Amino acid sequence: MSQNNHLPQSGEILLQRRARLLGPNVSTFYEEPLHLVRGEGVWVWGADKRRYLDCYNNVPHVGHCHPRVVDAICRQAATLNTHTRYLHEGILDYVERLTATFADPLSTAILTCTGSEANDIALRMGEAVTGKRGVIATDHTYHGNTSAVSQLSRTNPPPGGYGGHVRHVPAPDSYRPLGGEAGMAHAHAFAGEVERAIADLEKSGQGFSAIILCPYFANEGFPDLPSGWLEPMAEIVRKAGGIIIADEVQPGFGRTGTHMWGHQRIGLTPDVVTLGKPMANGHPVGGVVTSSDLMAAFRKSFRYFNTFGGNPVSCAAAMATLSVLQDEALMDNARSVGAYARDGLSKLAQRNECIGDIRGSGLFFGAEMVLDRNTKEPATNFANRVANEMRQRGVLLNRLGIHYNTLKIRPPMPFSKDNADLLLETLDDVLTAIPVVS
Repeated sequence: MSQNNHLPQSGEILLQRRARLLGPNVSTFYEEPLHLVRGEGVWVWGADKRRYLDCYNNVPHVGHCHPRVVDAICRQAATLNTHTRYLHEGILDYVERLTATFADPLSTAILTCTGSEANDIALRMGEAVTGKRGVIATDHTYHGNTSAVSQLSRTNPPPGGYGGHVRHVPAPDSYRPLGGEAGMAHAHAFAGEVERAIADLEKSGQGFSAIILCPYFANEGFPDLPSGWLEPMAEIVRKAGGIIIADEVQPGFGRTGTHMWGHQRIGLTPDVVTLGKPMANGHPVGGVVTSSDLMAAFRKSFRYFNTFGGNPVSCAAAMATLSVLQDEALMDNARSVGAYARDGLSKLAQRNECIGDIRGSGLFFGAEMVLDRNTKEPATNFANRVANEMRQRGVLLNRLGIHYNTLKIRPPMPFSKDNADLLLETLDDVLTAIPVVS
């Protein structure tokens, strides 16, 4: 067996087994993939016996292996687990408590297993109320991997091509705004792109059903957009008779620190909200929240049932996660620690010219790496090197954005100021050690 200079043999063997058993090209993070064996709070441990600070994973929303969530799963699994064609209180108690965090008229929900399923349902809700199929998304988004929602992605185009019912609009970029102006001028430029896409869908015969977007534009690089920024777009969409779908998989559940939901932070009132990853701290739960009228239209048009969606164990995990989030005041923690960390990044930027822009909210923030601050030329390869070097030094983060040059820092919600100090100190060392090259 050949030796890999970068991987311990156990890691090499795992990669070979993955290729043989799971197929080729199964994604891993980092040039030297991590073999994780344990997690607790904001920490994970590798098979190499090293401890790593997790500054990336939002799935363990209230911390890896939170004992209250683990206990809730175990107790319910030892009692009963079945599906929603039998009556059980768990799904009703959870949906009641979940929808209490939304404004009217968002008062009903469907529980799924994944965010992909949730977005698939949301698209069908648009069809149910409009009788049309056309959908608008940004050109640098991701909303899941079912056949329907994969059509929304320009970054992972479907091999069979697009079905003709999807239009993509330029992703917002506060660092390089559409039309060259930030703020509401940028907002109106974005709304204009949406208006043209609607007209094209109507002209094509597909008709316009919905626009789907992450209200934090997370995969687009979480641009710095003020409250009210999406109002011009929303006015155009509603005038055209379409619905607005807010994908809250990444900014939801208090992640931004200022509001429970990303759409609340940006001042948007969506018709449908979709949920996923952090909903049950790693247990596979997703959801769709909408109004009673829209839910009734969907239920009339589609016979939907999900064997595992909303099962008692999943509901127990989701309820425990929501309880921990609220009882431990983790949204407040996100706000204060996030502000502290961004201030630390600003200080790093004073002595590191490669940091072109710092942005974010709560515990979802980062810095855009550039080769030149004046030209704003993206330092994509450099950002990749930074992420990999941080991993080598025991801090896990990654990169994303339109140019894949923005460091993505999105740790579990119990992340502390001491954790932020370790992140910042390590990043300072890495930025000093690595030459800034294209």
